[in-house]
Amino acid sequence: MALKSQLHMMVVDDMTISRSLIEQALDWAGLVNVQYEANGETAFRRLAAAPVHLVISDYNMPGMDGLALLEALRQNPGTQRIGFILITGTATREMIERGQRAGMNNFIAKPFTKEALLRCIETVTGKLQ
Repeated sequence: MALKSQLHMMVVDDMTISRSLIEQALDWAGLVNVQYEANGETAFRRLAAAPVHLVISDYNMPGMDGLALLEALRQNPGTQRIGFILITGTATREMIERGQRAGMNNFIAKPFTKEALLRCIETVTGKLQ
C-alpha cells in the first residue's frame, strides 16, 4: 500500500487562500487524509487529542505562530514525534535557526509550486508512491 494513502496530515494557516493553495497541491499529489485548521491554538488542541504524522504550518499567524506551535508540539510527549514543515513568505536566518533548534523537519518558502511542496514533504516522509 502506498504511503500517501496511510499518511495523516494537518495544515495550519490563518489565510483561506493559502490553505486553498496547499489543499490543491496536496490533492494533486494524491494526499487525502488531511485536516485543516486556521490557528495554532486550535491545531495544538486537536493534535494533542489525536496526533497525525505530519503538520504543515504557516509561520505568520495571530496568537500562536507556526514556531510556537512547533515548540508546543515538541514539549508534549504525545505529539513530540510529529513531522513538521514550516511555510513562510519571509524566511529569515533567525527563524530557520529557531525552527531547527525546536525540531523542525523542513521548511518551504512562499510562493511554491505543487512539485516543490511534494519534494519538501517527501524529504520528511520518504517517497509517497
